[in-house]
Amino acid sequence: FSAIAIQSHGIPSKFSAAALAQAEAATEPELGRREDLRELPLVTIDPVEARDFDDAVWAAADDDGANPGGFRLLVAIADVAAYVAVGSALDTEARERGNSVYFPDRVVAMLPEALSNELCSLKPGRDRACLAVWMTIDADGRLHHQRFCRGLMRSAARLSYQQVQDAHDGYPGGNPDAATKALVEPVIKPLYAAFRALAFERSRRQPLELVVPEMRVKLDDAGRILSVAPRPPLESHRLIEEFMVA
Repeated sequence: FSAIAIQSHGIPSKFSAAALAQAEAATEPELGRREDLRELPLVTIDPVEARDFDDAVWAAADDDGANPGGFRLLVAIADVAAYVAVGSALDTEARERGNSVYFPDRVVAMLPEALSNELCSLKPGRDRACLAVWMTIDADGRLHHQRFCRGLMRSAARLSYQQVQDAHDGYPGGNPDAATKALVEPVIKPLYAAFRALAFERSRRQPLELVVPEMRVKLDDAGRILSVAPRPPLESHRLIEEFMVA
C-alpha cells in the first residue's frame, strides 16, 4: 500500500546519480571552527520506530547566583547545510521534494540515505555537525539569554518518548531500563525540571492549545494493517515540544 501511495501521489522516490554521488562523498565532520559540544550529554527523544534522529536536547541548573532556580538549555539539530551546498544536485533534489514523507513501513527521504540515515542523523557516540542554540531561562521559564552556534556534538543516547517517561514517572524511584538508568540523575531529571519552568511560562502566555492526536499504524510481518490507534499522550512529548518552541 505504501508503494501504491508513493506512485499515485507522484512522490519522488529516486535520486539522480549526481545527488547520490555527492551524498556518498560526504564524510564525518571535523571540529574546525565549530564549537565542541561532544562532552555534553545531549540526547535524542523520538518515537520508538523513528528511523532518523535530527534533534537533541540537554538541560542543567544554572550555576549563576544571579539566576536562582534557573536553567541552561541546549537544543541542537542536525546541520544539513554542512553537506548540501546551494545550487548543488542535492539542493535541487531536496527542493523538488520539500520534505521527507513517512509511511508506517518506510520513509521517502528528502536526501539520500548516506545523509538522511547517517551523517544527518544524530546517532549515539558519533560525531555529528549541528546547529545549536544555548538558552538561559529563569525559574519561571522566561528567556534571559540565547546564543546560536554551529557545533560538533556526540549524542549520549537515543531514547524513545516512552523510555524517558517510564524513567521519570514516580521519581525518585522511576522505572528506568538499562538505557536510561544511568541517565536519570544527570540528564532526565534536569530536562523535566527545565520543562516545568517552560510549561509555567506557557501557562502565563496562554497560547492557542492544539491537541491533535497522532495515529499509530501497526503492521504484521506481511505488511497488512493490524490496527490504527491514537498514540497515548505523554509528558515527554510536551517536554520536547516546549524545548523546540523555546
